[in-house]
This record gives sequence, structure tokens and C-alpha cells, in this order.
Amino acid sequence: MKNTKTTLAGVGAILVAVGGALRAAFDGDASTNIDIASTIAAVTAGIGLIMAKDATEKPLVIETKP
Repeated sequence: MKNTKTTLAGVGAILVAVGGALRAAFDGDASTNIDIASTIAAVTAGIGLIMAKDATEKPLVIETKP
């Protein structure tokens, strides 16, 4: 968890995926089905975002020579 923004995006993706699946399961409509494939894909993407090593908190400084 190097970058806070990426980690929060991953947590958000997981929460949205699980929330959508729970809403489909408990909405009281028998014709509504949980889309397992998209739920698994979104949770996997969220885990990937959490585990990403994309950036550090230090900004990149590029020095140029005159």
C-alpha cells in the first residue's frame, strides 16, 4: 500500500461490487440475479489496486542541466 489514492480506489471498487451483489440478492425481486462474473472481476480489480506498487509518496524531481 504505497499510494493512498490507489488503495482507496481499490477499497471503493470492492465495496461497490459487494454492495451491488447484496442489493441484487436482497431486493425482493425473484427475477433479479447476482452477476457473479462481474462481481468477481470487480473484487479482483480492487485487490489489484490495493496491492499495486505504482507510486511512492515522494514526488519525482527531474533536474535539467543548463
